[in-house]
Amino acid sequence: MGDHLREAFDRELQALQEDLLEMARATGEQIHRAVEALKALDVDLADTIIAADYFIDQMQDQLEQRCVRLLATQQPMGRDLRAIMAAFAIGIDLERMADHAEGIAKATKRLSGRPHLKPLIDIPRMEEIFQGMLADALNAYINRDPDLAERMTAQDDVVDALRTQVFRELLTIMMEDPRTISQALDLILVAQHLERAADHATNIGERVIYMVTGELKELNV
Repeated sequence: MGDHLREAFDRELQALQEDLLEMARATGEQIHRAVEALKALDVDLADTIIAADYFIDQMQDQLEQRCVRLLATQQPMGRDLRAIMAAFAIGIDLERMADHAEGIAKATKRLSGRPHLKPLIDIPRMEEIFQGMLADALNAYINRDPDLAERMTAQDDVVDALRTQVFRELLTIMMEDPRTISQALDLILVAQHLERAADHATNIGERVIYMVTGELKELNV
């Protein structure tokens, strides 16, 4: 590839990265706002999150179109090809994270009008850990750091343990008072949404490792 073509291609790759990072920022904010809406049982905020999912979908569409255009016009090889394919896959993971934010918002709407069954401690903690995982995954992506990509996945085990704890506590509440079943099930669903969002952050770590090394390594085991 000539110097001029290489420079143009590098600019396209940089624009692709910027699009991906903007989508990641919006997705992380969606998850955070969804948990804030849950904590406050804020239906208006929940509605805003549900409506905003459309814009995340649009961002993913644009990201995919840019990837396809680069593949079709540049016919990249090696690391360049892996960078484009990684961005394509990361966009899918981010869109699915946003779907989980929408799911939390919908659960909030169902839970509104009644006080929480218990103080929300573990669920906000799950979201906090998820945000750290997402930030580390994106830093690994920006810096092409496979070691950070692998290290950040250890936090997924913490999220899994918190989801199990939420399930056990709410199961006890349901057994003691069957009238709480619908509320408890929605909170369990929220915990599952956060657990799966963390799984998608782990997937991003896998994409980074593949992008840099060419190795397909499963981290979420």
